[in-house]
Amino acid sequence: MPLSEQEQRLLEEMERNLYRNDADFVQAVGGVRGRRPNYRAIVLGVLLAVAGVGALIGGVASQILIIGILGFVLMFAGVLVAFTPGKRGAAAPAPSESPSSSSKPRSGAGFMDRMNDRWDRRQEGRD
Repeated sequence: MPLSEQEQRLLEEMERNLYRNDADFVQAVGGVRGRRPNYRAIVLGVLLAVAGVGALIGGVASQILIIGILGFVLMFAGVLVAFTPGKRGAAAPAPSESPSSSSKPRSGAGFMDRMNDRWDRRQEGRD
């Protein structure tokens, strides 16, 4: 079911405000667009995980507990190395202004900005 014209405009305004005001949240949830994966870390992680599986199976087959435990730890470390994002593509955080510092909404503020300001005033007991 398609959105009405008013709903479409409201959705677009909410998206613009989200990208403008909550850059940290967008970066954490959506990631940085256009950033290439670190293939070296992925290959290293897969190799560590495969070595860990081999050590785990070898430890179980030989019934030597410490080799099995070391294999599991190696496997876990490999998965962490492969899936942990690198710091190379991280963007510098933008300076944020505190919306609760102003007592009235900013002129030209969007719908979500006005709603956030009203919410902040209610929480502070000023409304």
